[in-house]
Amino acid sequence: MDGRGAAAVGRERAGRRRWLAVAARWLVLATALLASVAFAAALARITLVPVPGAVGHVHDNLRPGSSLRHYLLHSPVPDAVRQVGGNVLLGVPFGPLLPVLWPKARGLFRVLLATAVLMLLVELVQGALITGRAFDVDDIVLNTGGAVLGYLLLGRRLVRVVRRGRTSHAAAPQQPEHHGTAHGRQAPPGTEPALARTD
Repeated sequence: MDGRGAAAVGRERAGRRRWLAVAARWLVLATALLASVAFAAALARITLVPVPGAVGHVHDNLRPGSSLRHYLLHSPVPDAVRQVGGNVLLGVPFGPLLPVLWPKARGLFRVLLATAVLMLLVELVQGALITGRAFDVDDIVLNTGGAVLGYLLLGRRLVRVVRRGRTSHAAAPQQPEHHGTAHGRQAPPGTEPALARTD
């Protein structure tokens, strides 16, 4: 195979890899969008549905660690696992979804901050508007910890896939420019072909 054939094969393989990266990016984005819709519905069902039977039994908690100590010291093990583990799992989807769908939230600190703000809003709505619900700062801590866990386990990998697809989509093959004389030889630097005399 001569040099031109090898170059053509190389361009074909590079183009194939480029389109595969673009396809993977769009697949990740579409999946993340569908997952975010399902997660939003589940989050609303879990956190914003009134619980009339809990009126008088739930109280706001503004002291970090207070609810956690109660779960660990005074609740049966299954209840403690359900409360603590459930709040951690509730925050896990934020880790991969936020940086994929919102580029400004990429990075561990930004995921942590964005999740904390979102869950603060949810807790405020719970405590102020939802019957049988209460504001609990420990829920925000656990949700945010789950988001960090989700970002470390999956979010970083998905961000790399999205970035690779975007870079491949933006890259366009460029044809090298050939400068030379009429006989195909490269002209020395700083020289130009002499113009033919007309006189």
